[in-house]
Amino acid sequence: MNGTLATLFGIFSQLSVLAFGGGNTVLPEMQRQVVSVHHWMTAADFNALFALSQAAPGPNMMIVALLGWHVAGLPGLLASTVGMFMPSYFITMIVMGLWERFKDRPWRAVVQTALVPVTAGLVVASAWLITKVAAHSVILGCVVVTAASISVLARKVHPLWILFGGAAVGLLTGFF
Repeated sequence: MNGTLATLFGIFSQLSVLAFGGGNTVLPEMQRQVVSVHHWMTAADFNALFALSQAAPGPNMMIVALLGWHVAGLPGLLASTVGMFMPSYFITMIVMGLWERFKDRPWRAVVQTALVPVTAGLVVASAWLITKVAAHSVILGCVVVTAASISVLARKVHPLWILFGGAAVGLLTGFF
């Protein structure tokens, strides 16, 4: 059990350092580690925990606690959560001090601009990973994404209704 806890802490500590632009940017590596490398769960289980973490109120990285809980109960929850948030907290405190110190330097704007496409690419990779396992039909997936995008952007529909609609489509298409 201690080996599993140390492994959980190690995995999430590494992911913590790589999570530029938010925790969802490391979702593909998180999924690879718990599904493919350590075989602690299936890809479908990972997607179910991810969906639960996104639907529940609270921080969007609740997936970390759920994965730890799934693997090793309460000790796993603590190991994964501390591993994910402690290193990035300390790095953030140090970097923010330096970032403020060099606020007038021209290279700072270049670094900020360069990190935007990196973050966007990591978020797209995360979405693709989740979609690959969850979608039964590429065409249906495209239709749902297009309808959801139009509903949110053009009609200003609340995202919770979009989630309910997506769940309904998933339930209906799962039965046919």
